[in-house]
Amino acid sequence: MAISSYVLILDFGSQYTQLIARRIRENRVYCEIHPFNKGVDAARDHMPAAVVLSGGPASIYDEGAPQLDKDVLDLGVPVLGICYGLQALAHTLGGTVERAREREYGGAVLATVRPDSVLLDGITPGARVWMSHGDKVVRVPEGFVGSAGTADAHIAAMESEDSRISAVQFHPEVVHTPDGERILRNFLFKIARLKPDWSMASFIESTTAEVRALTGTSHVVAALSGGVDSSVMVALLHTAVGNRLHPIFVNNGLLRKNEADEVRSAFRDFLGVDLNYVDASERFLAKLRGVTDPERKRKVIGEEFIRVFEEEARRIPDVHFLAQGTLYPDVIESVSFKGGPSATIKSHHNVGGLPERMDLRLIEPLRELFKDEVRELGAELGLPEDLIWRHPFPGPGLAVRILGEVTAERVALLQEADAIAIAEIRKAGLYRDIWQAFVVLLPVRSVGVMGDERTYEHVAALRAVEARDGMTADWFRMPHEVLATISNRIINEVRGINRVVYDVSSKPPSTIEWE
Repeated sequence: MAISSYVLILDFGSQYTQLIARRIRENRVYCEIHPFNKGVDAARDHMPAAVVLSGGPASIYDEGAPQLDKDVLDLGVPVLGICYGLQALAHTLGGTVERAREREYGGAVLATVRPDSVLLDGITPGARVWMSHGDKVVRVPEGFVGSAGTADAHIAAMESEDSRISAVQFHPEVVHTPDGERILRNFLFKIARLKPDWSMASFIESTTAEVRALTGTSHVVAALSGGVDSSVMVALLHTAVGNRLHPIFVNNGLLRKNEADEVRSAFRDFLGVDLNYVDASERFLAKLRGVTDPERKRKVIGEEFIRVFEEEARRIPDVHFLAQGTLYPDVIESVSFKGGPSATIKSHHNVGGLPERMDLRLIEPLRELFKDEVRELGAELGLPEDLIWRHPFPGPGLAVRILGEVTAERVALLQEADAIAIAEIRKAGLYRDIWQAFVVLLPVRSVGVMGDERTYEHVAALRAVEARDGMTADWFRMPHEVLATISNRIINEVRGINRVVYDVSSKPPSTIEWE
């Protein structure tokens, strides 16, 4: 995406790095996350207006601990270090960092704040902050001043005499630091002097121009799943290339109940386009026969998707591009902060699951956006509200909600159970309160009694979470009467399921999807 200015976030492995990005974007400033050792490469591709160094779990003295590349500081742009970022700055610039006797985790209070601090402008002694560190800075580098401290004399913040480089030991990006947003705004607007000019309107303008320049007169096939991501992607590309766009909707046999008909109808009504519909159900299910490992499922589905699209694209003249609805969380979760596979959470079929050989060039116009930003973009493009607010649906479809082998029989069971759950959630008026709700078919059977007869059938798990962007989530406190109705209907109406359980885990430590 073409942008005039942006903030480069260098990730040292913090669990809060994505929150930094969210807070910056909430202030209408564009930012990107890159691994800590790729900062200079990112700057070479596009010069940032400012740099933020994230926190991280390591001690600066650990063997193999991530180190700050001093060339990042030579870019000449304002820098903000957070937690480990403060320690990395101090260590790199000649300050002194020591191991703390005890890890400081949780709430703390700023006992002192320099009244002339630009970063902490508006922050007063007594302000509450959130700490999470095992090392501490005991001496700031030459040319720096300590701008805040805690009661035990720990350096809680420092900044250079010209305020161009500043850092805090605490986490301003979390809600447990009440004045954190003010601190981030001080950095963005008083130190870096950025303008809050990033909006969905500007995103549409820059992205459509970039797509037109990239594709020229070539035609583009778009992978449409019917979910909000791919739907918004198709609407955006239709704005960019018009009738050179060919949305292809592949029924992989892993869709929700009636989804194929609903998607075809919605896009015919909205864009006036009859989708290129491909029923590849039997083909996908055959490829998944005997596959139980979730990573393997994703790879198989990703490979097969590309092959189907390549085959369909050959029927369309002058097609050289394939468009997908990849989002930023997909990219983040598929690449570790070290830029390798060691800390990858899971592959996404439209990121890490792509085959090495592809005949089409890939376009991913949403890959810098979070889910809530995609919904905002959909509204800007005029998409129907029902389509914009559909719950997220994984690219591999029901395959990753069927634990164990995927068969046509198990898909049919899950489709029925899931449709009942969503219908009751809508009926209760809870659909918009929930980020994502769905049913999982477990690879176990349980004993039950129905009509005085013993049953031995499948177990289904209901999962519902509330979240803002899907990077973190908490389980939804579903009213008991709604749970009871969903359970009763599934057990009575779906032959083959005799037990329903409710998932009460949060992300982290769990992921939203089970696979």
